[in-house]
Amino acid sequence: MMRIFILASILAPSIAFTTHSHARLNKISVSSLLKSYIDSLETSDPSVDTSSAEEVPVKSGNIDFTPKEVRTPVDSTTPLKTNLLLLSAGSDRGQNLPTSQKLKALELINELEELNPNPNPLSESSSSSSLGTWELVYSSTQLFRSSPFFMAGRAVCSTEDEARQYDWFCDMHRGALAISTIGKVRQIISATRMTSEFEVKVGSVPFLSDFTPFAYSGGWPVTIEGSIVSSADITPCLDGTAWEIFMDTVEIKGSNIPGLRQILDAGVKLGSRDLGSFLETNVDSYTNPKPIFRTTYLDDQIRISRDQDNKVFVYGKISDETDASDYSGIMADLGVAKLLEGFNDAVIKYYI
Repeated sequence: MMRIFILASILAPSIAFTTHSHARLNKISVSSLLKSYIDSLETSDPSVDTSSAEEVPVKSGNIDFTPKEVRTPVDSTTPLKTNLLLLSAGSDRGQNLPTSQKLKALELINELEELNPNPNPLSESSSSSSLGTWELVYSSTQLFRSSPFFMAGRAVCSTEDEARQYDWFCDMHRGALAISTIGKVRQIISATRMTSEFEVKVGSVPFLSDFTPFAYSGGWPVTIEGSIVSSADITPCLDGTAWEIFMDTVEIKGSNIPGLRQILDAGVKLGSRDLGSFLETNVDSYTNPKPIFRTTYLDDQIRISRDQDNKVFVYGKISDETDASDYSGIMADLGVAKLLEGFNDAVIKYYI
């Protein structure tokens, strides 16, 4: 049955060559998230407890040197998060880390998980902390495997051999995306819903010499852009430490391809749940997959999650927004308008 799901999965993610999205308000990058942590560091010695220190006035002439406030120790998780983000920032969210550095990142993650301030982060009393928009800042595997679509695909595999085949398929899928640039990868979490947004950009015309008499080694500076958006229902489980994910739809939003954009905006989407129900009805051994996605660390800035194979995904919270991105403002012009605007600003400088 895993092969059936892989066949279905090829129909949607491969459209990534024709997609990308507009940036959400208040969006942050790994580097800006890193800066916020570094700025929050205190200069005091974290090993010294100054919470009960008395304020002793010290005077010199008419100048009063009484301490105005007592500095508090550094949160023990702060240096761990800072070091993890340093590894992530220079490696495309962990994608380009050598094995030794990946092991270092895993050590930092394990230490953070031991200091988890919310042992039941998705329970009714704590679940509000998980709501909002989260940007993927580190992954121990391919970035797109943070999508509920790919987690559902893995959940279809019932044997280790099928799981290895699925890992191979994901490697090949990443290879197919090698000519593209992966942008922001987000999870938007509401009380009952997870929306995954995966931005992609790819050059639309590889070489000028193929279409013009000009000899030039580069491509045209216009790109195909869009976002692969996967949506699923989520239900807290395992005593509030995980979500059970029930995959729903996959669609392409914010495409800048003329003509195709209008078709996609008309509501074209892959209803994986409907496909699964059809297979359940007609294939005795098939059941709709409901993968488990655990949260092993959660505070107001960082969430660490693991899939069923223990692959790690680290997210930084960028806002409390629980609605999916609005792509209506993206022009379906292959970026030509932006190109002409830039050319005018840099070269012609003609303004009305």
